[in-house]
Parts: sequence; structure tokens; C-alpha cells
Amino acid sequence: MGWIPRRRHKDRRPGERTAATGPSCGPGSADDDGDGLHAVAANTGAATASVGGIANTGVRIDLPVRQEASRRPAPWPHLVGNPPGRALGFQERAESSRLRMVLETEGTAVVGQVLSGLGGVGKTQLAADYARTAFASGRLDVLVWVTAASRQAIIDGYTRAAVELLGAEPDEHSAQRFLAWLQPSAARAMCRWLVVLDDLADPADLAGLWPPACASGRTVVTTRRRDAALTGPGRRRVDVGVFTSAESAAALHQVLAGRGHPAQPPGQLEALAEELGFLPLALSQAAAYITDAGLDCAAYRARLADRTRSLAGLLPRPAQGQEAGDTLPDDQAATVAATWSLSIDRADGLHPRGLARPMLQLTAVLDPNGIPQAVLTGTVARHYLGSHRTPGVGTAGPTPDEQDAEAALRVLHRLSLIDHSPAQLATAVRVHQLVQRTTLEKLVAADRDQLSRTAADALLEAWPAIGRDTDLAQVLRANTTGLQQAAAPALWNHDEGAHGVLFQSATSLGETGQVTAARTAYTDLAATAHDLLGPDHPETLAARGNLAYWRGEAGDAAGAAAAYEELLADCLRVLGPDHPDTLAARAILAYWRGEAGDAAGAAAAAEELLADCLRVLGPDHPKTLTARGNLAYWRGEAGDAGDAAAAAEELLADCLRVLGPDHPDTLTARTNLAYWRERAGLE
Repeated sequence: MGWIPRRRHKDRRPGERTAATGPSCGPGSADDDGDGLHAVAANTGAATASVGGIANTGVRIDLPVRQEASRRPAPWPHLVGNPPGRALGFQERAESSRLRMVLETEGTAVVGQVLSGLGGVGKTQLAADYARTAFASGRLDVLVWVTAASRQAIIDGYTRAAVELLGAEPDEHSAQRFLAWLQPSAARAMCRWLVVLDDLADPADLAGLWPPACASGRTVVTTRRRDAALTGPGRRRVDVGVFTSAESAAALHQVLAGRGHPAQPPGQLEALAEELGFLPLALSQAAAYITDAGLDCAAYRARLADRTRSLAGLLPRPAQGQEAGDTLPDDQAATVAATWSLSIDRADGLHPRGLARPMLQLTAVLDPNGIPQAVLTGTVARHYLGSHRTPGVGTAGPTPDEQDAEAALRVLHRLSLIDHSPAQLATAVRVHQLVQRTTLEKLVAADRDQLSRTAADALLEAWPAIGRDTDLAQVLRANTTGLQQAAAPALWNHDEGAHGVLFQSATSLGETGQVTAARTAYTDLAATAHDLLGPDHPETLAARGNLAYWRGEAGDAAGAAAAYEELLADCLRVLGPDHPDTLAARAILAYWRGEAGDAAGAAAAAEELLADCLRVLGPDHPKTLTARGNLAYWRGEAGDAGDAAAAAEELLADCLRVLGPDHPDTLTARTNLAYWRERAGLE
């Protein structure tokens, strides 16, 4: 391969410019390529395009150096590299204004901006739009665009810049000569330059290769990383997020209208944007799929909601090997799923090795809007991490400790695969919903089921026994709901019944005062149990019992009593008269009869129940002691306060003997004794 030929300007010396290009502080003008940018003729933007024998693929190609006349530096303004063009659905965003404001402020101490965020949020588009606009407007003399996928790719990009801007022959020192050239020098006119390092894979690749911080130059880096090493003197990190709802709808409208697609009914674009999590790359690729498939938004949304379809099957699929495929829009290089695949691989290779992928899997079945840290660092989660280390990356060993689990979260955060805010314990981890979906779709059904049951165990482990923190309870319930949406069938098993977290979540509503919501939740649980487990399954009976209880707590005591009467008949038939659940149903039936106004009937039922508890459980069983307390209570409510006081006194003596003075039931017995003594007029 020879050198790419360059046009020589025989009649122009460095420092001269033509009238068409206007005044400059550097060498004369190159030919205009038609869009206000100046580049070498051979720069086609292809992945393997080369200048001076340097292929920008991350691999150095050593070519023989021809002995020929020295090169002449390219005249200014000059573009090195090939920034991507503006995407069809490009949106002006807050980050765009912030980027311009910082980079164009005279005398600013911040000369470097690091655009960081999840793959697919549009970091490259933001950088490219700023770079092209600044270059075309004449605010730059030199724009250097480098694909920073590896250290060698960065060196190749700098070497190419040295060849074009310095007229240097490429060698192992070219990159350093280019960086030195960026520094202002009294020996030459000031150059206004911008270096863009796009898609930096590893901050370590820039060690010794950062462009200098000087008043005449600016640096923009795009990366999925959030390492501390990215910031420093003169450098500031800017987190780039997804589109807003309005930006998303506008982007979809522009893309579909630009491709001649019919206008969509009101609300459809906004709904689709929300279902795609407002991710720019997903919106672009979904719009391309809709256009190519001849669908409308409603039909596409129906396919998207069908979890039997993979996300990869609902976006353009580029060709692989000899297989024909689709063309990605806007010269994009990868699908949504492939965009994140490399990040996950890199995360898995960082300390603690092999734990990032299983940690991401755990987050994939929970609430994307906030997962408590305790759920992901508890014993259950750590056992899962240890037994699912990525093969070939992590080494088998003891179960990871809590610090290892936290380190795995930080690694995922550094690669922008999750957002981890340790100070917000209840909502410490957030993850994009499409990251969740693509993560789950890589697992076979059996592994997904195991993952879902593990996540349910982890939620139950993190649930406080006494729910004093209502905010935490709400977040745990939201995560249970997210888990149900992701993998509801895995939480139901005919042999084991419903997973306990489902009951815990519904009960938590009532315990935090939301009794109507608890009744609704148990209505759904009872119906699901009936359909999946059958009407006589113990879990179905338990769900019916809880439904009846919260019906009463919601104000319908008579309805609760009637429901428990029906439930008791089924418990007697299915479980038998001496089963603990049957005895419990009798106790609660007596309670709701009394609450409905039949205190005498409640007392009679409690007396019959006590006889059976004595026979089945024995006199000192805690349930027998509870039955005695209930009987005393309903006798007092039926009008015999003296008898209730006497029974409470006897019960207290047995509670002290059996349970001890500090047991909660003993304290309750003492309180009840004082109450009935007062009601009976006793001192």
C-alpha cells in the first residue's frame, strides 16, 4: 500500500491564505469538501480507512517508509478523522447547551469535557454535533476526531494527526510529537484546536496521552466509564442521560416523518418512547424497524409487550457472516443489545472478577427505578454471585463478602450499566429497563426461574420484621411488583405454593395503613392461587383467609365473618379439624363475629376453640394461651367484665411461668388484666 496522494499547492507558502478562507493564525486553506469541513480526499469514514498507512482499527500496521521528499503540513482549517453526521432524530438537549457554554467560554479553567453515560444515550452524537458546528462556523483551526476503542487506536489517531498537521513521517514517536504540537508555541501562530476521543473503552488507555490543558485547545471525551481517573485539572465529567419524554416523541416523529411514514394517532409516540425507556439508540432503531416492516406504533407496541419475542427480534438485525441482514440507521455500528455486551464483558474483567454479570442479572428482575442495596448485598444475593461467577473470568472460591458485592455494584456503575448511589440505601441501584430485558433474554428459561426465586428470597431476607420505615416498605413492594412482572410463573410452584414475598408484600400494605390496597392485593393473590394451584391448595386457603381479614380491616366486619365461615368449611374438609390452619380460621372467625356485633357468639366460639386447643396443643402452647386471652376478651365484651378480669389474672400467671416476664404476650396479658379490672370496678 502506498501513501495516499495529497494535492500540492505549488504557489502557496505556509502562512498564506486565499481570500475565500478569510484571515487565520495558521497555514493556508485546504479545499472545501462541500459541508464546511476540510478533510483529505481519501477519508471516506470506513472503519478501515487509512492515512499514511495507519489503519484506525486499534492495530498498528507497520509499512515501509518511502524515501521521498518531506511532507508539507496540511493548511488550516483542517479536519483529521471523520465525525459521524447528525442523526435524523437528533435533538438539542440540555447537555448540548452545557457543552457549548463550557467549551466556548473564554478563559475557562475547564478545557476538557468527559461525556459519560450508558451506551445508546447519544454521547457520540452530542460530541459530533458540537464538533462539526464549531468547525463549520470558523471557531476552530483544527478538529481531530479519534475513535478511542483501544490505546493503539488512540496512538493511531494521533499518528495520523501528526502526519497531516506536522508533515511528519509516521513512527513510534509521532503521537507524542502531535501532543507536543498542541501546546502553544511562540515559534508559530496560535492554533484553535479541538480533539474528540470518541467511545473511550478504558481510562488507562489515555495514560500519558491526554491532550494538554491550554487556553487555545479543548478536549471532549465520550465514554461509558465513570472512573475517577477521567476527571482532573481542567477536566469535568458530564453525565448524559436518556431523552426527556418530549425529546423522545419529537425524535420519533422526525425519523418516521423523514422516512415518509404516516402520522401516528395522538399519544402513540409518547407511549412507545416510554416503553423503550426514552433511550435514543433504541428509539432510532425501533423507528427504522417500524418503517421497514410497514407497521404503525400500536402494532409495534403490541409486539414489544409480548415477552415471548426477544428485543433483538424487534430491532434491525445487521448481517452476520454470510447471512443477509438489515442496515442500521444513521451509520450506527451496533444494535442496542450489542452496544452493552462489550461493557458487560469489561465489567466482568474488573475486580472482583466474574461478579458483575451475575449482579446485573439480579438487578434485571427487580424494579428499575430503585433497588435497596441490602437486597443485592445480603446473604442470599452473595450466594448467588458466588455460584454464578462468569466462567473463565472469575475463580471459584468462598462466598463473596458484602464488600465484594458492593464492589460489583461499583464496577457496573463505572461502566454506566447501572446507577449506584450508596447514600440512598432504599433506592441505591437504578437500571435501564432495556438493559434488564436484554440481560434476561440471554438466559435460558431454567436459569431465569432460578434467578427470579433467588431475587424473591433476597427481597424477603431484606424485609424488616417490624415495618417502621414506610419508605423502605414501599420500595420493597415496588420491587416485588417488578419481580412479578418479570417472572411471575417462577414464584408459583404447586408443591411449595406461592413464594412468601408475595404474601409479605400484600400484608405490608395493610400494616402501613393501606387496608383497602391490602384487600385488593389479596383479591388478586387469591384469584391467582385458585387458577395456578387449585381451590383446595393450602396456599389458596391462606390467601382467602388474608383476603377476608383485610376485608374486615377495611370496614366490612360482617363480610369478613361470612368469608371466614365459608373458609372454615373448606379447611375442615381439606385439612381436617385439628390442623393449625383450621384452628386459626376458627379463632379469626370468632373475632370477626364479635367485631360485627355478636360478642356472645364470639365468646361461645372462643370457648369451643379453647377446648380443642387444650386437646390438640396442650395447656402451655402459645396458641392455647392466646385462645384463653381471646375467650376472656369476648366474655368481657359480652358483659361479664368480672369474669374477664379473673380469667386475665389466671392467664397472666401462666404467661409469666411459660413465656417469662418480658415476652410480648406476657405484656399484653398484663395490659388486658388492668383493662378488665378497671371495667369491672376492681382496684
